[in-house]
Amino acid sequence: MSGTSAAARARADISPGTAPGAAGSADRRPLAARFALFAECLLAGVWLLLAALALVTALPAFAAACGHLRRYLDAERAGWREFAAEWAAAVRTGWRFSLLWWAALALLAFDLRVVSSGLLPGGPAVAAVGAVTAAAAVAVVVTGLRAAAAWRPGADWFRTGRAAARRTLRTEPGGSLLLAGGLAVVGVAAWMLPPLAAPALGCLAACAVAVERRHGRP
Repeated sequence: MSGTSAAARARADISPGTAPGAAGSADRRPLAARFALFAECLLAGVWLLLAALALVTALPAFAAACGHLRRYLDAERAGWREFAAEWAAAVRTGWRFSLLWWAALALLAFDLRVVSSGLLPGGPAVAAVGAVTAAAAVAVVVTGLRAAAAWRPGADWFRTGRAAARRTLRTEPGGSLLLAGGLAVVGVAAWMLPPLAAPALGCLAACAVAVERRHGRP
């Protein structure tokens, strides 16, 4: 879906000299723009889900979905060809970073499995370790998503990831909490009705773009 001309028309403002008969149509434009953006989120979620099926391509797929939504919001050409090209570039340069991200998550998941097995002595101390491990897992997921949202073609994934980690843990924890809430929504949607995972992922990509842009990053 190409949102270039449609987005520009939907976001056009009514001029002061517009005829009264056109005012009602102009008043509906912001609502139409919001629905058009939501439709792009749904489409980006479907593309993201398909491109992430190999798992190691999950972060590159998320980066491509964020890039698609940025282009749409900026009234640039935003179609599946542009999405596929950015996804291919992200996979080519970011598969090592993605593997490291998955390895960290697998290690934390193993730790959680051991802690929750009930085989370890310690009682409250073990429960505290489990809570810290769960929080660390959420932080790793959010850091990966923020890195993917901030990545641009040609950028170094590891440098982008280090900057995303600083924003996640130190400089912009508020945005990280927003993304963590979005992750919870995706999890609940997928648990209630698995087909809802695709549109929820698209909305999560839009949330990541908004988190990055609220602090002045294009």
